[in-house]
Amino acid sequence: MLARRATLAAALACLASLCAIAAEPKPDFSIKTKWLEASVTLDAKIKADPALAANCLAEGKAWAQKNRADADKERKQDPDLFRNAWSYERKYETRSVVDGRYVSIIRADYEYTGGAHPNSSSDTILWDRSAGKRISIRPFFTETADNGPTMKAMRQGVIASLRAEKRKRGTDGTDASAIEGIEPKLLKIGPVALAPSTEEGKSSGLNFYYPPYAVGSYAEGEYVAFVPWETLKPYLAPEGARIFGGARPKEDEDRPR
Repeated sequence: MLARRATLAAALACLASLCAIAAEPKPDFSIKTKWLEASVTLDAKIKADPALAANCLAEGKAWAQKNRADADKERKQDPDLFRNAWSYERKYETRSVVDGRYVSIIRADYEYTGGAHPNSSSDTILWDRSAGKRISIRPFFTETADNGPTMKAMRQGVIASLRAEKRKRGTDGTDASAIEGIEPKLLKIGPVALAPSTEEGKSSGLNFYYPPYAVGSYAEGEYVAFVPWETLKPYLAPEGARIFGGARPKEDEDRPR
């Protein structure tokens, strides 16, 4: 009886593993050699938009090929570094679509190059479907000057959100200097995306993404700071006033980090 149970448990575990593998989307571009694996994956919403898909895939391919070239150079200098193959993964995931026009994408990178543990990071892309290009959040605000009123308010919102999340995780007080070091500058404050909203076609505010080590230890993982649109209401341009509204959905708060 015990043997049958063990066999059944092993079979179920194997089935679960196969299902997990099957659920993983096939990369849209990949490189595989004896010493390196690299892949680029776009989600279904991105692939449904030819211009956006082409833009992301071109960037992803260039990233993968550069990593291969760098790895080839390293391998020639020190083959022992490649006793285990190096691994690179880049995934593009749609985070929100606002007004049917503005698409926020999270670009998640993973790499293992033989160290004590793999590393990961996140960046963001804001795509304007009408213009067919990447843009920044500048058109949504009356001004975004370095150290200006908008960026100072944005920074205050980010810090408040990070401190609240630290308290929630029981890591309050750790890396306080890193949080205080966040600069009120659009190119320094951190990768930003339009947060989804409970109101159809609107954005509830801004999400800022901080990878492991940025504002906490590696074990703490990624942090996402949320700044509600009401905090930034005094600084909104007409286009910002048009696209922001509603509240942050519960599923966005609970999104794994």
